[in-house]
Order: sequence, then structure tokens, then C-alpha cells
Amino acid sequence: MTTVNLTMEQTVLVAFGLILFILAIAVMMQQSRINKLLKGKSAATLEDSFKNIEKEYLEVKKWKNSVNVYLDDVEKRLGKSIQAVTTLRFNPWKGNGEGGNQSFASAFLSQKGDGLILSSLNVRDRISIFAKPVKKGKSGYELTHEESEVLNKAFASVKSDAK
Repeated sequence: MTTVNLTMEQTVLVAFGLILFILAIAVMMQQSRINKLLKGKSAATLEDSFKNIEKEYLEVKKWKNSVNVYLDDVEKRLGKSIQAVTTLRFNPWKGNGEGGNQSFASAFLSQKGDGLILSSLNVRDRISIFAKPVKKGKSGYELTHEESEVLNKAFASVKSDAK
């Protein structure tokens, strides 16, 4: 068996050669990865792709902001719209049999409890209709038992829906 005696200089040269060989393989692997990424495209077209993506991102961001403004407006308008309707038919003339169950009381309320109570009293020869405004679930006018009942039901409905 022969032993190889290398001088210090030769050992350093062999080590540098090995390092150079490893670096050359790493460079070739990176070049292969870049070629797969570009696949026949140049770096300029890749840069254009990134610019297009950025442009589309900014457009989507602008659209999102406009949708948020629109939805805020819709939420404000919905809060003012009628959210609960309750109706009760009744006979106000139970004692003498006139009117039947043709009379009614209806409450129309927004999410905040604003709206109106519409009621009618029916007798054979006439109909009386009353409208009473409501603010925050209360009316400034005296309410009949039936009107109070529909107001309480409608107000409870909008309060439970708001939760």
C-alpha cells in the first residue's frame, strides 16, 4: 500500500478544488430552477406579470373600499326601514254584536323602534282610521289595549332581531 504525502500547498489546492466543484453544482442547480420558473420567458415578461398583478391588486383594493362605503350606506338605510309588522284583528263592540272582527291595529316599526301604529274601528255604517307615530318604541298618544299589544310585540321583535 502506498501512502500519499501531500504538502500543505497541495492540500489547500485540493480543498479549494472541492469547494469550487460544489459551488459549480450549486450554480447549475439554481440555473435549472430559474429556467423552470421562466420556461422560455424573459425576466422582463416576469416583471410585467408582477406589475399587472400589482395593478389588479390596487383595483381590487379600490373596489373593496367602494363596496364598504356602499354597504355602510345600505346599513344606515336599512336601520330606518320597516323591520317589524304586527297586526291584531278584534271586535271593539263585543257587547252589542256590531262590527265583528273587522277592526284592526297594526304596528310598523324600524330597527330603532320608530314608525307608526295604524288602527281602524269598523261599524256597519262607518270606518274610522287612526295613525299614531311611534319613537323608540313609545307613542306620545294614548293607545288602546290592542294598539299597546301590537306595539309591544313589534318592538320586542325588532329588539330580538337586533341581537
